[in-house]
Amino acid sequence: MKVAVLGAAGGIGQALSLLLKTQLPAGSELSLYDVAPVVPGVAVDLSHIPTDVKVAGFGRDDLSGALTGADIVLIPAGMPRKPGMDRADLFNVNAGIIKVLAEGIVASCPKALVGVITNPVNGTVPIVAEVFKKAGTYDAARVFGVTTLDVIRSEAFVAELKGLDVATVKVPVIGGHSGTTILPLLSQVEGVTFSDDEVATLTPRIQNAGTEVVEAKAGGGSATLSMGAAAARFCMSLVKGLQGEDVVDYAYVEGKGEDALFFAQPVRLGVNGVSEILPYGELSAFELQAKEDMLATLKKDINEGVDFMAS
Repeated sequence: MKVAVLGAAGGIGQALSLLLKTQLPAGSELSLYDVAPVVPGVAVDLSHIPTDVKVAGFGRDDLSGALTGADIVLIPAGMPRKPGMDRADLFNVNAGIIKVLAEGIVASCPKALVGVITNPVNGTVPIVAEVFKKAGTYDAARVFGVTTLDVIRSEAFVAELKGLDVATVKVPVIGGHSGTTILPLLSQVEGVTFSDDEVATLTPRIQNAGTEVVEAKAGGGSATLSMGAAAARFCMSLVKGLQGEDVVDYAYVEGKGEDALFFAQPVRLGVNGVSEILPYGELSAFELQAKEDMLATLKKDINEGVDFMAS
């Protein structure tokens, strides 16, 4: 298995690369790319960890070298959110970065499974899709927005609130990957019931957890360690699917368009990426209303990415 991490020298990229060095199957290759000059050093640093995963670093001028032969490409590259920044500020900076990287993937490994981490995911995933469409190589089953961070936060917060073993907690999260577009389905958490007050408190905490981290770091960054862990978890789901295992996970993908063109929902993963888009089940009255309330925002975010490519 060859996994490329684009933006490997950043806070998310380094945490993600460390976890992949210790978790990828024996004999795998980990390919690290970044425009920052420290990326060869990151690769050397990781190469000293005694696992059977080969690590190589690629600088600004060798994107094709990093990508050639990749089975999976993960993209954490871009500017992190800072205090006072809104998603429009973030989009204006990161849209161009994601476009360039997607063009590199199209040129070097168009059949790779692509996991987009760069925020705002609601808009950057459509940019990647449009780049592939322009090249005539788009396959919706192979392009993912990584929303696993919303899932692991939900698991952590529910376990904390209810005093549960977090390893036993599974929380479905649908919609998008920012603010109110993040919709945890607390009504579907097995073996747990929530009061109306708990739902009304826990839902916005999950939705605004990124801001919680940004403010706690006081200008020192955004969620890097938890995002690295989330991305590694999703990458391992992709790896298992490629190896022929039956895996179900949640991701922001192009589906049937019943809610929006792109929507985070449960998907079955296989050797070609998404093998089946699964129903997300029955929603509570609270969740139904929350979904209806956020769809306009989600669709606007998606159109922003499409419009960026059109212009």
